[in-house]
Amino acid sequence: MAGVYPILVTTFKEDGSLDIKSQLRLVDHLLEQGAHGLGLFGNASEGYALEGSERIELMRAIASHVNGRVPLIASSGHTGTRAAVELSKQLAGLGATGLMVLPPYFLKTDGEGLLHYFSEISNGARTPIMIQDAPLLTQVAMPPPLLARMAREIEFVTMAKIEAPPTAPKVTQTAKAAGESLKIFGGLNAQFFIEEYDRGARGTMPGSDCIAQLVQIWNALERGDKSTAWDLFTHVLPLLRFELQPGMGVSAMKNNLVAAGIIESATVRHPTASLDATSLAELKYLRERL
Repeated sequence: MAGVYPILVTTFKEDGSLDIKSQLRLVDHLLEQGAHGLGLFGNASEGYALEGSERIELMRAIASHVNGRVPLIASSGHTGTRAAVELSKQLAGLGATGLMVLPPYFLKTDGEGLLHYFSEISNGARTPIMIQDAPLLTQVAMPPPLLARMAREIEFVTMAKIEAPPTAPKVTQTAKAAGESLKIFGGLNAQFFIEEYDRGARGTMPGSDCIAQLVQIWNALERGDKSTAWDLFTHVLPLLRFELQPGMGVSAMKNNLVAAGIIESATVRHPTASLDATSLAELKYLRERL
């Protein structure tokens, strides 16, 4: 697993119900744009606003539609260990190639507790696990030595998504501590994509609306053409930056996908916020630059 893995926004109808038709059209669009894999039910998917039965419905539909063309990494973390194990087993059984797992973030635990949590998921689901290191969201710190220890001691922990700012130095520290036992991905909408790549990251997991440009950057980096990579990155950076504003990114991505004719509605679920008129105008300008 390596490359650009967009976090698939979850598409809703105007009444807030799932729009499976738009969802599968978005999947096809992202694969046509060159996505190397897909992330499901993450923060940019509004995974926090999905019912358990909806995750199952979406997982089943997307896995069937993709039919093994690219890996699918499904978010299966939970505030309780037992619930995380059961959800992980369900998603793995329905076709998830890997599981992206947040640590428990309501009642926080210590390092040994985190080892227990991820070990239980590994033993239950027996599917590759990506530890999502996102302390801005969880307020759970996972230092590089702990990530490395989990990779060494837990059978199916093979990846980590580093979203702990400053991300680039932590990529270096984690890569040094874990060596080949842990494949590192970047997140936070690819804002430090190039620096993370240079320090050992083997992928990035952005939103769903500018994947062609990010795949071009990946291809330039893979062939050693850093000048082209930076030219492409600075062109798309204003949009990535706009979408990093807390609470605005998902709505912005959906509005861009509606404007491109890929999905039917930019509807988000509360507590996700919709862009106001001024923000929509700012977004339109950035979109037209691309």
